[in-house]
Amino acid sequence: MQTRIGAHVDSADPLAAAQACGAEVIQFFLSDPQSYNAPTPHPHADAIRASGLDVFIHAPYRLNVATTNNRIRVPSRKLLAQHAQAAAEIGAKGLVVHAGHVDRGADMAAGFANWRKTFLYAQESGGFPLPILIENTAGGDNACGRRFDALARLWDAVGEFGAGFCLDTCHAHAAGEDLAGIVDRVLAITGRIDLVHANDSRDPFNSGADRHDNLGKGQIDPQLIIDVVRAAGAPAVVETPAAGHAADIALLRSNLAA
Repeated sequence: MQTRIGAHVDSADPLAAAQACGAEVIQFFLSDPQSYNAPTPHPHADAIRASGLDVFIHAPYRLNVATTNNRIRVPSRKLLAQHAQAAAEIGAKGLVVHAGHVDRGADMAAGFANWRKTFLYAQESGGFPLPILIENTAGGDNACGRRFDALARLWDAVGEFGAGFCLDTCHAHAAGEDLAGIVDRVLAITGRIDLVHANDSRDPFNSGADRHDNLGKGQIDPQLIIDVVRAAGAPAVVETPAAGHAADIALLRSNLAA
């Protein structure tokens, strides 16, 4: 089956954005990504559900269920549940959320335990209504999903709950994880890849910098990104500057069809 390719688009009119760039997959936010605001019903929800597009929702960046700071962790759990419910109502296939981090000097084990508690608490009320797709992140020595040794410990904590995985190529590159053979390494840990964020990186390998670029414009050989998408066998979205979305999608689609 041919891999479906798309883009992270503006939430105001995702269907128009998808048509403009030729996307078969769309990802967008349901609220301000830099806030703790609960999502509100999307005005185009009916049309989105009927569109035939694969839909993924990205949780706010502020959300961090791994942290040892109660004032952030507790509202983050609530926000995750709210976004999961809203994403399910719009027909999304998954909710993407960054793996998060613990506070400086804290034991990483606490972060993995907090992730486990997040799923346990959700289970008490019937579980999440759609897959929670944990995404690898680019930087931070105290991050729960930057290095794959940490990712393995995270999956030991949450894998039994059916957690999904989103592989971001820019984040992996920035984190110091080689993209060559990365799909096999991820699958050995998580057993699944549900979505690929096919992004180039403005910054060098192992920089820790989360700055995306259009394919072929940054520091990553585009062939490596193409190989990741092909090997993953999952839908892929580009989270690159919007002016280049159509070209990025066309590059992936033409090479994957070859």
